[in-house]
Amino acid sequence: MSGTHFTLDGKPVVAQDGETIWDVARREGVSIPHLCHRPEAGYAPDGNCRACMVEIAGERVLAASCIRRPEPGMEVASASNRAVESRRLVMELLVADQPPPEAAHDTASPFWRFAREQGVERSRFPSRFAHESAHQDLSHPAMAVNLDACIACTLCARACREVQVNDVIGMGFRGDHHRPVFDLDDAMADSTCVACGECVAACPTGALAPKSILDPATQAGTREVEHEVASVCPYCGVGCQISYKIRNSEIAYVEGRNGPANENRLCVKGRFGFDYVTSPQRLVRPLIRREGAPKGMNVDPGNPLTHFREASWEEALARAAGGLARAADRHGGEAVAAFGSAKCSNEEAYLFQKLVRERFRHNNIDHCTRLCHASSVAALMEGIGSGAVTAPFTDALKADVIIVIGANPTENHPVAATYFKQAAKTGAKLVVMDPRGHALKRHASHMVQFRPGTDVALLNAMMHVVVAEELYDRQYVAAHTEGFERLRDHLAAYAPEAMAPVCGIAAGRIREIARLYARAERAMIFWGMGVSQHVHGTDNARCLISLALMTGHVGRPGTGLHPLRGQNNVQGASDAGLIPMFLPDYGRVSEEGARARIEAVWGFPVSPKPGLTVVEIMDAIHEGGVRAMYVMGENPAMSDPDAAHAREALAKLDHLVVQDIFLTETAMFADVVLPASAWPEKTGTVTNTNRQVQMGRAALAPPGEAREDWAIIVAMARALGLDWDYAHPREIFAEMAQAMPSLANITWER
Repeated sequence: MSGTHFTLDGKPVVAQDGETIWDVARREGVSIPHLCHRPEAGYAPDGNCRACMVEIAGERVLAASCIRRPEPGMEVASASNRAVESRRLVMELLVADQPPPEAAHDTASPFWRFAREQGVERSRFPSRFAHESAHQDLSHPAMAVNLDACIACTLCARACREVQVNDVIGMGFRGDHHRPVFDLDDAMADSTCVACGECVAACPTGALAPKSILDPATQAGTREVEHEVASVCPYCGVGCQISYKIRNSEIAYVEGRNGPANENRLCVKGRFGFDYVTSPQRLVRPLIRREGAPKGMNVDPGNPLTHFREASWEEALARAAGGLARAADRHGGEAVAAFGSAKCSNEEAYLFQKLVRERFRHNNIDHCTRLCHASSVAALMEGIGSGAVTAPFTDALKADVIIVIGANPTENHPVAATYFKQAAKTGAKLVVMDPRGHALKRHASHMVQFRPGTDVALLNAMMHVVVAEELYDRQYVAAHTEGFERLRDHLAAYAPEAMAPVCGIAAGRIREIARLYARAERAMIFWGMGVSQHVHGTDNARCLISLALMTGHVGRPGTGLHPLRGQNNVQGASDAGLIPMFLPDYGRVSEEGARARIEAVWGFPVSPKPGLTVVEIMDAIHEGGVRAMYVMGENPAMSDPDAAHAREALAKLDHLVVQDIFLTETAMFADVVLPASAWPEKTGTVTNTNRQVQMGRAALAPPGEAREDWAIIVAMARALGLDWDYAHPREIFAEMAQAMPSLANITWER
């Protein structure tokens, strides 16, 4: 058997490559206390706290098990009197400087758990705080710093520097005064801290803790909860797995889980952004517009009863469905349009688009993808036959060169950005291409700030270099592409010297970046809304795709194309068919084969006519073609490119039904408002930017009479005359698996 053979407490064991004594002990079920070591992804053992000491036969001194690697034939004793007493003494020395257990900032912390396990809750030694005051910083709205509990284990600094790569926390001062500092010993709220909370998650004592668990007056608290619920973050497309910690039927705090996209990491929103769930402005009962109440952005969300009255679900559903049906009966099915949401689950997106296609027999259904990556999807479908990413963003750690263009991931995808920063820290070349300077620039080997709107000129110049200097991958081009000769001829006119005056980047710099990318063994391209939300968005994406294909940087680990998705389920909603020209799994509505495949599952005919997009629907309202709308979780009154145009359209509708958790600006124009559930109150799957399908689970009950979105859609379908009987999201997912080959081998239980 391979590995290192040794004995642990008299038992023969084997250490695999890279394992320490502590790693083997944990695997074998042997508990060894640890305070400065955090056995999670991204953390390297440090060995400074000496709480994990073990005895090794033949050695004069004890060894820190978290950093000591086994050697063949080594005899390790974790439970010898010498090792146990040493660990107890270390703990007693540390307890001396802690607040008493009853006043601890986190009574459930690893520190106090290990102290109790070793029978140490009081100390014989004097506290250093008997003659000085401990540092306290309560300046931050979400986190508290109480350094009377700090043991200087440096976990917070390593969390900040090595895991999140923010480099805000360092260790300052000397001797007894040695402690964590933010920047140049600034208050946390005044520092460059981005509030990711990784330091709070790592702290073993409660010296750094979420304010939500602490008594504001005494700063005593605990992370102990009644239960926890595994779910996924509802914010951006990264898809971080999270754990809701529930106490008194409320979210006490949130921690990251070891998911494939985040490895326990979270950003400020994912860790601290759930107070909206208990907002007093939540919708809790159905609302119907009062007779004569004017439509417009003229309603106080905290007091909607000036323009609306409360109603029962029966009355609200009858009014909502009746208005939609009346518009269809009088003006035809295409007089009704719908906007779904990328903030809802896959199952809800699937049901929503199916409702429109079955009841109204058209495809006028869209969502926010129209305003973000629709141009990227069009280019990807054209260039590689799929509208999704070709590699996960975590593959950045395997790349030699990473290009980030038209994206600001440190702000919009903070956890994904940690992988880019870690890759750069370990030697990868990070090329940031953007007219703006932003935080990722600090980690970049190359910053290319070109003139706004000249993406195509710059990228064509790079491809010109690749072709002219024969840096393209001949084998890959011959085997996997077509039309290369035509592209080569087209690029002849785009020499860097000709494009430099256009894009504002020196010809030599363009050549340098092109050579760097083309010569890399593994290279990836990431892009965001700066590329896609553009008058030439599709052409921008086409250039990036062509650059990757001609250099063969697609289809291998550490290579690929990745448009960073915005909202948490924009990928899944698109996959589920919430698009006017595509059915679930991107079958074109105009293609007979795609329609036949879905009709076999649905049992009703699908219109072959592509539907209207978000923008076209607003135009159609002004033209009189669309008379009624059903909007779920979308807010076109704020998100439409021409907000004034959209608001005028919403006011012009004969009937508007809005389903949401707040009285949004769009809901202010509604005739019927249906109260929906927030993400922590529902169960369903979502698909992140990596195309990983993950489960969100309900941790709380919806407030008042609010319902889960899928249940409202089913009730609306029944009110509209459809014989739907879905009773749980798992039943919807089962139907999706029949309709969508991409979900093959994914089960609800899995």
